[in-house]
Amino acid sequence: MKLIVNLFFIFFLQIGFSQTVIGKWKTVDDITGKEKGVVEIYEKNGKFYGKIVEIFEAQHKNRRCEKCTGEDKDKPYLGLIIIKGLKKSGDVYEGGKVLDPKIGKTYRCKIYLDGKDKLIVRGYIGIPLIGRSQTWYRVK
Repeated sequence: MKLIVNLFFIFFLQIGFSQTVIGKWKTVDDITGKEKGVVEIYEKNGKFYGKIVEIFEAQHKNRRCEKCTGEDKDKPYLGLIIIKGLKKSGDVYEGGKVLDPKIGKTYRCKIYLDGKDKLIVRGYIGIPLIGRSQTWYRVK
C-alpha cells in the first residue's frame, strides 16, 4: 500500500514540474534584439499552433501579410497563425511550420523550452543546421 501511495505522489509531483509551451510569449527579433509582440501558443487536436495576439510597434499594428501566399495572403498580422502543426516529441515540438510574415516565407520549425520561461524557436530549411533561432520570453 505504501508503494502505491509513493508512486501516486511521484506521478503527481512529476506533472506539477512538467513545463509546457502553451501560453503567451514575448517575441524578440534575433537580429535587432527588439521586442516585437506577443504570440500565444495553444494546442488543438494534439498539435500546437501560435498566433500573434499583440504587436508592440504602432506602425505595424494594421499591417497585412502582403508577401504571404495561400490562405495567409493579405491577412492582418494581428491574429495571424504563424506556428502551425507542431507535435510534441519528448521535450521538443517539431514537424510543423513557422511563417515569417515580414517576408512571407514559411520554414520548417521546432521549438523547445530553455528553462521554464524561455522558448527557443528555430526556423530552418531542410536540416535544422541551416536556419535561424529566436528566444522568446514567457509573459507572466
